[in-house]
Amino acid sequence: MRPNEPAMPAVAVPRADVSPRRVGAMVLRYVYLLRGSWPRILELAYWPTMQMILWGYINQFMASSSGGASGWVAQGAGVLVSAVLLWDVLFRGQLGVSVSFLEEMWSRNLGHLFVSPLRPGEWVASLMVMSLLRTLIGVVPAALLAIPFFGYSVFALGLPLAAFFANLIVLGWSLGLLIVALILRYGMGAEGLAWIVVFMLAPVSAVYYPVSVLPGWLQPVSWMLPSSHVFEGMRALIYGGALRWDHLAWATGLNALYMALGVGVFLLAFHQARVRGALLQTGE
Repeated sequence: MRPNEPAMPAVAVPRADVSPRRVGAMVLRYVYLLRGSWPRILELAYWPTMQMILWGYINQFMASSSGGASGWVAQGAGVLVSAVLLWDVLFRGQLGVSVSFLEEMWSRNLGHLFVSPLRPGEWVASLMVMSLLRTLIGVVPAALLAIPFFGYSVFALGLPLAAFFANLIVLGWSLGLLIVALILRYGMGAEGLAWIVVFMLAPVSAVYYPVSVLPGWLQPVSWMLPSSHVFEGMRALIYGGALRWDHLAWATGLNALYMALGVGVFLLAFHQARVRGALLQTGE
């Protein structure tokens, strides 16, 4: 620019809060990673299927030993199969968020992502979409194999199955974001949390037994988890054929609270990691 030439005014370029194209690009990146490794796809379907087969045979044994139709297992022949499949929705939903994040950490790619226009909210959205895809790849084959193996279809639960699925996967996302936040704060030393946090909640989630089985002092803790309401609602539907709207409402409300908490803690941890320069320094 010449000395006497007036400066051009700066033009602010508008930027969308969330760009579907950037979210789609990140999802495509994770899909390519998954598609390029058949052992990863096999692992996603292997564990839910093995769990379904093991618990299905346990269910059959308990039904045959329960003294006929009076046994509670015989009354709901698919209760354990349904429980293990829905439990895996929660586990895979959480792991889908955590593992996709860890893959960026293992490859030391996190800093590279955020020198691009990608925003944290867009990245979180892509992690959730990928978590949903990984969960469907893992759980749907197991649910379909339960039909020829045990003559039971979890899809017989009807539309309530969609509500159970949605509540469990949203809880998994909330837990996944909390784990990601802890890893951003404490580094890869917290990596093991991705595999143990969900199992810490299993005893109080009433997956295979009602909340009433728990000690009295532990029952209020169980009722604070959306998963407990989902599994209680599932058993009420299988045994009594009635959808418990109160359990569904509690699960939805608690999930809204935990999701807001998970997103808030993640954004805070991400901001602090960016200030500390940890996005460029943290790796395997």
